[in-house]
Amino acid sequence: LCFTDEGRNAVDRAGGAHIVVDHIRSLCSKTDPASEKLLTVFCGMLMNYSNENDTLQSQLINMGVIPTLVKLLGIHCQNAALTEMCLVAFGNLAELESSKEQFAYTNIAEELVKLFKKQIEHDKKEMIFEVLAPLAENDVIKLQLVEAGLVECLLEIVQKTVDSDKEDDVAELKTASDLMVLLLLGDESMQKLFEGGKGSVFQRVLSWIPSNSHQLQLAGALAIANFARNDGNCIHMVDNGIVQKLMDLLDRHVEDGNVTVQHAALSALRNLAIPVVNKAKMLSAGVAEAVLKFLRSEMPPVQFKLLGTLRMLIDAQAEAAEQLGKNIKLVERLVEWCEAKDHAGVMGESNRLLSALIRHSKSKDVIRTIVQSGGIKHLVTMATSEHVIMQNEALVALALIAALELGTAEKDLENAQLVQILHRLLSDDRSAPEIKYNSMVLICALIGSEPLQKEVQSMAFLEVVSKLRSHENKTVAQQASLTEQRLAVES
Repeated sequence: LCFTDEGRNAVDRAGGAHIVVDHIRSLCSKTDPASEKLLTVFCGMLMNYSNENDTLQSQLINMGVIPTLVKLLGIHCQNAALTEMCLVAFGNLAELESSKEQFAYTNIAEELVKLFKKQIEHDKKEMIFEVLAPLAENDVIKLQLVEAGLVECLLEIVQKTVDSDKEDDVAELKTASDLMVLLLLGDESMQKLFEGGKGSVFQRVLSWIPSNSHQLQLAGALAIANFARNDGNCIHMVDNGIVQKLMDLLDRHVEDGNVTVQHAALSALRNLAIPVVNKAKMLSAGVAEAVLKFLRSEMPPVQFKLLGTLRMLIDAQAEAAEQLGKNIKLVERLVEWCEAKDHAGVMGESNRLLSALIRHSKSKDVIRTIVQSGGIKHLVTMATSEHVIMQNEALVALALIAALELGTAEKDLENAQLVQILHRLLSDDRSAPEIKYNSMVLICALIGSEPLQKEVQSMAFLEVVSKLRSHENKTVAQQASLTEQRLAVES
């Protein structure tokens, strides 16, 4: 009856689920053949009842069916038909967030791992995997699965299937390595498996990177990116040569490479470049050059990670920022990507890298390269971003341009209507204090150019600035006084 929507609704209206759940509870501990057969049918009914129906899934969860089914699984683990029905019912329920919190209070992790270890057939393993994957999205259950020994099972599968080209083995390798990566997304489970970089799991994952299987290369790089979520781990990994392994992997995928592997390896390098002490080490290892090989990529996810990696690497590294900022090919590609309207992430990262090249190098050569490549208008647009951090990065870069190379950039700044934008930012009550402060610093610098000074005079900046003298933020108020004096002198 529960196989169709009409049947389900009829059973729901008659309160059928309550009746069945009560029966499961009372029969749960009985292991005679007749009871087990009845329990199998009941679990099958719940499976059909809850199939692809959020409302009925929630209803069963609220009835507290989950602890009952977990108990059932433990008691009847020898009965293949019953455990199968039970697993499919779990699979339906495990999709809902509310169920994961309930599962976390049971010993589901232990039961599933115990059951998994006994399976030989691919289909049976697959069935357990289908329950494990949604449950492993919950951080508490991740840790429980690690403690129950799931990782060892997964590593064993990888070892058995890595050289096989049988369809089932390939599927199993993918599922096991993907699940392994998922377990590393939890902070506690990740640290437990890292074991200060000495963990056997960490070592095994490292050995995946030079593998010939694309799936393992991908999982290995994603696992490293997950291990690289705190400074201590990142520093340890860079000191122990992980960067070279990732660069070798990227090298294998430069020409018509596997996009998912490129993306994963770049993600790992980006995360490793976050701690200050790693930046110089990674730069001298040649990471920037390795990453630049992917400038030709037409794949937005690869472009996005490439930009993020370079931005992390040059943070406060003046020499590297200058070198990259004078690279015409790179700057031209950035300017092109600043217009990638379909890919907001790529567009945002390109703008931020453009600004970072100026802010960290403070170099006239870099500014000239960016002016030549048509990058100024993008920095001016970036000053109007909805993200304060991006607005601020743009204004600081523009202030450096105005201080170091105003003559070169003057025409572009005028065409991009920078003065009007600054007037808007200063008049807007919603602008953050740092935006107001940096806008005024920029106005003072722009007065050094005749055409820009004329624009400033024609737009009644004095009024706006004098209001800011009484701003609640002391730094803004002080800068307003200085700016007012400068404007008064020039007028």
